[in-house]
Amino acid sequence: MNAAVFGPWLRCYQRRPAAAVRLVCFPHAGGGAGSFRAWDALLPSSVELVCVQYPGREDRFADPLVDEMSALTAPVADAVARLADRPYLVFGHSMGSAVAYETVQRLRALGAREPQWLFVSGRPAPGDVVGGEVHLRDDDGLCAELNRLGGTHRDVLSDPELRRAVLNYVRNDYRLIERYRPEPAAPLDCPIMVLRGDGDPELSRQQATGWGRVTRGRLDVHTFPGDHFYLVPQRRAVVAAILGRLDPVLTRAPTDWPSMP
Repeated sequence: MNAAVFGPWLRCYQRRPAAAVRLVCFPHAGGGAGSFRAWDALLPSSVELVCVQYPGREDRFADPLVDEMSALTAPVADAVARLADRPYLVFGHSMGSAVAYETVQRLRALGAREPQWLFVSGRPAPGDVVGGEVHLRDDDGLCAELNRLGGTHRDVLSDPELRRAVLNYVRNDYRLIERYRPEPAAPLDCPIMVLRGDGDPELSRQQATGWGRVTRGRLDVHTFPGDHFYLVPQRRAVVAAILGRLDPVLTRAPTDWPSMP
């Protein structure tokens, strides 16, 4: 990664200077940029993957945590704005959906172009979820929530030292998202696609349609088999669904397309 270009907030695992479009991904609560690393091999050479790296985890483990939405989205929007010299897409999962939405709103305020598409996953629209108390629970209660949703390997939570480190930034992220209150804002112009697992306790199909209130553009809802972390076993299908919303000219790379199931 060229830190001079991407700085502390963004990670690009494989530079594609000639790419026609960028895909900017926002992780879930407790997640890091590495949660999207496997997507790189599924993208054609015409799409460059860029992942947001929240502080306090992975290679930013020593950086101070941020538990307030505007304090998080301000530097992220500044970083993404520097990459908006070409068309881009934005994808966020769970907490990352709200962070992605707020970042796009901030980008618009900065005068940057909106993304070609905003993809949101595993979370109702801003304003449809208010509050929460998970961040106030003790460590066992926080672990119970992680186990309920899946996505966290049990070996991580069984090692006392590792568990302590992980729960520190997980609790921070829950505090951020549970205290988040969206400010009134004009609807976006970009289309939105909502992705969800058919067994996700956090997002029903009816709740997914609520995202239509925050855009003047098209709204699509795409349901996959699986729970809150459906996007892990359904990785290929998710990436294919995202690429399917692009102009075929932007993604045409016949020599390096992966086989899709």
